[in-house]
Amino acid sequence: MNTTAETPTANTGAMSAADLSSHTDLGGTVGTVTVDNPRMRCSKVDVFYGDKQAIKSVSLDIGNNEVISMIGPSGCGKSTFLRCLNRMNDTIPSARVSGSILLDGHEILDKSIDVVPLRAQVGMVFQKPNPFPKSIYENVAYGPRIHGITNSKAELDELIESSLIKAGLWKEVKDRLGEPGTGLSGGQQQRLCIARTIAVSPEVILMDEPCSALDPIATAVIEELIDELRENYAIAIVTHSMQQAARVSQRTAYFHLGDLVEVGETDQIFTNPRHKLTEDYITGRFG
Repeated sequence: MNTTAETPTANTGAMSAADLSSHTDLGGTVGTVTVDNPRMRCSKVDVFYGDKQAIKSVSLDIGNNEVISMIGPSGCGKSTFLRCLNRMNDTIPSARVSGSILLDGHEILDKSIDVVPLRAQVGMVFQKPNPFPKSIYENVAYGPRIHGITNSKAELDELIESSLIKAGLWKEVKDRLGEPGTGLSGGQQQRLCIARTIAVSPEVILMDEPCSALDPIATAVIEELIDELRENYAIAIVTHSMQQAARVSQRTAYFHLGDLVEVGETDQIFTNPRHKLTEDYITGRFG
């Protein structure tokens, strides 16, 4: 399969606005959408909300042990696409998804797939921290309990400790595990939600603007954590902050009006975008 759209050579600059319409109408993406070690492989994914098409034939790999940032103007489809990766769009009655999304070679869009274990394999961290109205301990224990991951209280205790350590939260909460998770600060709550996600041993972690409700100090802690988690997980993050995308990701995908316009190494996207739309967004001409 040819995954690289016809693109201008390096010395011709970004695609012109005149070339833009015909290019995106054909569903072409500038850059190589595949990676050598994909954890997820998406091919020609379309999403409709009723009669409105929100995602237009998007193909994109989510690589293992890397962070891919999805950027673009509000309403461009990046969060909709992210939600496809663990079938969160199934919760919207008017949503219809077609195409192919493979997780380790297995089709997740198959209607026979049970989404409960899928959402353990592909966990989601939302825009606003959403700890359960339970203790810190019970927040992290919830997933392992319903999935039957541990066989004893000792195993569960060990798993909760290791999850909180991985989320960079253990030292701050180890002496108050019985206190409500909702009593933590915003940044701590988000790390608790990350601990809750990784406690069920996911393969992929999805993050939908995970720092938008946090202050700069908490944001820096979460970004450092994302970089550490990359060693063990595939991570896809939606962000409105181009600075954040530049800091945390190795690849960046630019969405516009439901199209995946350009994808490439993060440094290349931000310093030498090949598509006029990407360049205009990066330089602040629109968006």
